[in-house]
Amino acid sequence: MKIVIAEKISSSAVELLKEESRWTVITHEQLNGNLPTQLDGADALIVRSAVYVDSALLEHARKLRVIGRAGVGVDNIDLEAATRKGIAVMNTPGANAVAVAEHTFGLMLALARHLCRADTTTHAGKWEKKGLQGTELRAKTLGIVGLGRVGMEVAKRGRVFGMKVIAHDPFISTAVAREQGIRLTELDEVYRESDYLTLHVGLTPQTAHMINAQSLSKLKRGARLINCARGELVDTAAVAEALKSGQLTGAGLDVFEHEPPKGSPLLDLTNVVLTPHIGGSTHEAQEAVGYQIAQQVKEYLKHGVIQNAVNVPSVSHDEYLEMQPYIILAERLGGFLAQIVEGAPQEISLRYTGAIAEWKTELVRNAAIKGVLNQMVSENANLVNAAALAESCGMRVHEARKSKGVGGAGNVISVLLKTGGQECLVKGTVLHGQSPRLLAVDDIDVEAPLERNLIYLRNRDVPGVIGKIGTTLGEHKINIADFSLGRRAHNGESGVRQAIAVVHVDGRVPENVLAELRKISAVELARAIRL
Repeated sequence: MKIVIAEKISSSAVELLKEESRWTVITHEQLNGNLPTQLDGADALIVRSAVYVDSALLEHARKLRVIGRAGVGVDNIDLEAATRKGIAVMNTPGANAVAVAEHTFGLMLALARHLCRADTTTHAGKWEKKGLQGTELRAKTLGIVGLGRVGMEVAKRGRVFGMKVIAHDPFISTAVAREQGIRLTELDEVYRESDYLTLHVGLTPQTAHMINAQSLSKLKRGARLINCARGELVDTAAVAEALKSGQLTGAGLDVFEHEPPKGSPLLDLTNVVLTPHIGGSTHEAQEAVGYQIAQQVKEYLKHGVIQNAVNVPSVSHDEYLEMQPYIILAERLGGFLAQIVEGAPQEISLRYTGAIAEWKTELVRNAAIKGVLNQMVSENANLVNAAALAESCGMRVHEARKSKGVGGAGNVISVLLKTGGQECLVKGTVLHGQSPRLLAVDDIDVEAPLERNLIYLRNRDVPGVIGKIGTTLGEHKINIADFSLGRRAHNGESGVRQAIAVVHVDGRVPENVLAELRKISAVELARAIRL
């Protein structure tokens, strides 16, 4: 493995990666300004915020599997280009949560006690005690927009200061908020009641400029605004006007729409505290984000565990260990299907039965798509880019779930693939915790191992077929490891049942052998399957 660390991170993080004796770790000091060349052959890239990872840079990264961002924001990474190339992009949310929460309170205290003006005037030899009378945080209402890790840390500190904490976050349950002493409410009510309004949400089309002239007019007159999240959440001009009019008594801003904020109308105002995006910049936080991203990259490269990814679903290590056999199963079911049907894939439908129906199934879904696409299209699909490739191919994807415990069945994955002219359904499960098994093809039950080399046959259920298949394979020195049979439960109109066979063999099956099998009068289809 080759890991390129393009920017300075903590020495403990570098040492964590160097513990792997077979890994080559290139640090930023060794790059000598030649990042594109070093990316050739690299499996992982770690950056902070200064290196821009665009599609042009990624053209040099033919083997790259993961980009680790030591921090939260990923604006400097072209997510679409990375996803298209099957590269997982991970960040480190929460590693600097305490640092940002403390900075949030630093800004609140600076506003409440006029600390910046007190420092400046005292340094100038003045003694302005009367003009610097402040207010307490105690008994004030703290309104928090966004109860992620930072928002929760802010809420904890608000309660310690004796503040009344209210919040808006549609993704947090009322019970969880209540346990933390937070009253959840609608956003407009947070605006109306807050003495201090602090933002802790990500940037989305819905949150961009959420603080604007209209929302500012809903605030309690004289409220104070804090933003240590994303500069784009705030309409700078509208905030400047609110500060001038007194609608806002003050504001504490660590992030800006344009950084640095040259020419900003905020620079001329005395009732705003401005800091240069340093909310997460503590020694402890930088150590934490560096070490955390190194851990995540190491886990991904060694075990395939995807944590804190922004372009693919994330799971914990324990979740991944439980899920991995079903990821393999889903991929093999998809690959099996793609090799027994003809035509371009149009639709894939998955159904989960048993406890698996309650899991996060995105990686299982992507594995099934990967299995199909890697047999039917030229682009290489993986767990990161499978869904995006399916969409680009015009392939529809559906998922359904059947409650745990119905019928007493264990975990079963059903995959239906539709092409221009055919559709086929397969079912599978995992036996003994690690063995992927086929359970059925369409409405015919047949249990078979989903291993490397298989022969799939459809035939009329008449005497002598099995013997002829065995004889043909024996004549060509192909050893049978397992021979699984299944047939329909009822007769068709002709009175002859249809049967299928899945034959597990020890090596590849040449086309001339398949041609011989097709010559058996009862055999209607013979396909070689390689998984």
